[in-house]
Amino acid sequence: MKKLLLVIVGFLCICSINGQSSDTEMLGKALDYFQGGKFHESLLLFEKLDKKYKLNPRFRAYMGVCYYYDWDYEKACEYLDSMIPQMTPFAPHERSVYYYSNAESHFNLGQYDEAKAYYEQMLNVCYDNEKSDGLYRLGYCYLFTNDSLTAYEYFSSALDYYRRFRMGDQQARIAQLDRMVKGFHVEIPDINEDVRDTIRSRIIKDIHLDDLFENVIEVEDEAR
Repeated sequence: MKKLLLVIVGFLCICSINGQSSDTEMLGKALDYFQGGKFHESLLLFEKLDKKYKLNPRFRAYMGVCYYYDWDYEKACEYLDSMIPQMTPFAPHERSVYYYSNAESHFNLGQYDEAKAYYEQMLNVCYDNEKSDGLYRLGYCYLFTNDSLTAYEYFSSALDYYRRFRMGDQQARIAQLDRMVKGFHVEIPDINEDVRDTIRSRIIKDIHLDDLFENVIEVEDEAR
């Protein structure tokens, strides 16, 4: 199966700044940083270029991912909320990265309803071996919005996927979910805000984008 790097695809759009060789080089450097996981450095260059040229939707979606990695969740949501509707033509797995970054950003802002929608979109297009983390987060989204039955269903599904694929060192997560599912009572009391914030503080940054997607910027070439 032939593979393409998303950054290579991105260079096809470089014509938007082809009048300035120094800016073309800056874009290339920003993409190199992005590919290498240096998201803060990449973001600084993208911001300069965006102010000057207003970058195309894909590059602005990259910026949203960079803001997520920079822990600027409000900016990540601002960019990805506006760019994701324009990502429909792109490969499903590429879109799953944007959905997950945006879902995580809304989750960390305590915006659980918004996070639910993007986690669910991510689950529709990601690979099966990537679904466990999204299901796990959805469990917390529903738990924090006092829908304990749905939370139980998502935690149970997450446990099934973790057991099925066992990517990386997931034994601690499997043991945790196993205890949660066995001891889960559907008719549990509503979670008050203090308890919810305590739980959330313990799981923030628990799942990282690069753990979920080993090749963050690699997409399949659908023209096989």
